[in-house]
Amino acid sequence: MNLQQAIERYCKRSAIDAFHPQTVLFDMDGVLYDSMPRHARAWKGVCDEVGIEADADEFFAYEGRTGASTIDILIRRQFGRPATDEECRSLYKRKTELFADQPLAPVMHGAQDAVATVVAAGAVPVLVTGSGQGSLLDRLDADYDGAFAASRRVTAYDVEHGKPHPEPYLKGLAKAGVDAIRGIGVDNAPLGVESSSRAGLFTIGVRTGPLRPGTLLEAGADIELESMEECAQALATIFAAQQ
Repeated sequence: MNLQQAIERYCKRSAIDAFHPQTVLFDMDGVLYDSMPRHARAWKGVCDEVGIEADADEFFAYEGRTGASTIDILIRRQFGRPATDEECRSLYKRKTELFADQPLAPVMHGAQDAVATVVAAGAVPVLVTGSGQGSLLDRLDADYDGAFAASRRVTAYDVEHGKPHPEPYLKGLAKAGVDAIRGIGVDNAPLGVESSSRAGLFTIGVRTGPLRPGTLLEAGADIELESMEECAQALATIFAAQQ
């Protein structure tokens, strides 16, 4: 399916005559930054320290969840009970430390072009991440020329229900001040794609992680792309059609 076909199908499903997006909601890890391998190593390190059996690759499947939600999954599996609030706080703090100890995650190739395309079109970029990782959040202004103002960020600390619940993307739409049919969601994880789709956005799934082709379409993406370079091109095409 090409981009035009995906848009036509979205318009039909959403009962609109034409697609005129005014905001693009971007996930952070695996979309704006090539950071997921570092997250996986940090989570695996925490598990090793506290005696939880885990494989580093499994954390790619948890991408988009809040830290507390991921910790609860691990504790329930290993010990057969819910995680306590103290465990969520202490283990996430340790995971953050292990993440920060690694070399800086590079900006994802093509992501700056994608964000710049949105800004140039006069649309509103919004951050919607399940992370609370300060070492990345603090870099956004410098790496993305201030595109993601503090008032247009949704992080793990702003939601009660993380991805795949639609709440994160719904809150992002509220910060942009537009309805879902005026928005685009960009996410690289099945849980994030599901969240965006359930919120009613035209959803671009970008397969930057170790996922088999079609996984993001199955999760609800309107179109699945293989890189942020392709995403930047798609956004340029969408906004050019409105001129």
